[in-house]
Amino acid sequence: MTITQLEYIVAVDTYRSFVMAADKCSVTQPTLSMQVQKLEETLGVKIFDRSKQPVVPTEIGIEIIAQARVLLAESEKIHEIITDREKEPSGELKIGIISTVASYILPKLISGFVQKYPSVRLIVQEMAATEIIQQLKLGTLDCGIMSTPLYEPLLTEIPVFYENFVVYSSKHSKLFKKKNIDADDIDTEDIYLLNEAHCMREQALNICKHRRTSKNSLNFEYPAGSMEMLKRMVDQIGGATILPELALADLGDKQLEKVRHFKSPEPAREISIVIQKNFAKRRMIEALKTEILEIVPKRMKSRKKKEVI
Repeated sequence: MTITQLEYIVAVDTYRSFVMAADKCSVTQPTLSMQVQKLEETLGVKIFDRSKQPVVPTEIGIEIIAQARVLLAESEKIHEIITDREKEPSGELKIGIISTVASYILPKLISGFVQKYPSVRLIVQEMAATEIIQQLKLGTLDCGIMSTPLYEPLLTEIPVFYENFVVYSSKHSKLFKKKNIDADDIDTEDIYLLNEAHCMREQALNICKHRRTSKNSLNFEYPAGSMEMLKRMVDQIGGATILPELALADLGDKQLEKVRHFKSPEPAREISIVIQKNFAKRRMIEALKTEILEIVPKRMKSRKKKEVI
């Protein structure tokens, strides 16, 4: 049994294709297939059911592959020991980030990080939270930047900052007249929400405790795909929405007049760096966390007087 063979079976499991796995591992398909077969012969079991398309692991193969992922992660720590003796982090860091965070921290984060750590190659993708979780478990991502807690036993969460939610309201909304908003003041039928692909939709509903009246004063329903669209809806049609605090950075003076804060403790979301429990690239993760903390305002670094939704 070799590390290379373990890498090959993990790749086949990840991509569910011998051809694609070979391409990702930069070897020919016959070479990869031969090494997988040798491992199966060594262990005396079939790891994959090749009769199905896409290829799937056998029942015992699932357990073997899970252990292979652990062993590969542990082997990476040997390289980390060497890296820790170097002057600065180096290598590749694959990051998944939810869009409602990416829009407001990603440009500064990438700019600052690549200047300070030129030996690290960042590969960043905007993804839905569910996709980040899936790819973290498969090992195709190194870390995710997303809302937590997740309650995923295979993943470790490193809280970075706490971002308050605010109400963004038109002058014709009843919420505009209030100095500070109570959760009971908000009816989910009267505010714009993101579509179900965004975890922030459920957080907004949790703030309102899913409170609804029998009448929808908006007279239409439109789950938005971005926070920019939510703001435009309020500006051009009226009504109100719930935004995370970082979304206020791009607002003009007239738009800021539409912002209303919640009563203390203010509802907030916890933003964390999420990794596999056996993750190896810890120096890069520490560098990433430090860089994010340099971007966000000081008040977001503490959970004090906040209620994480």
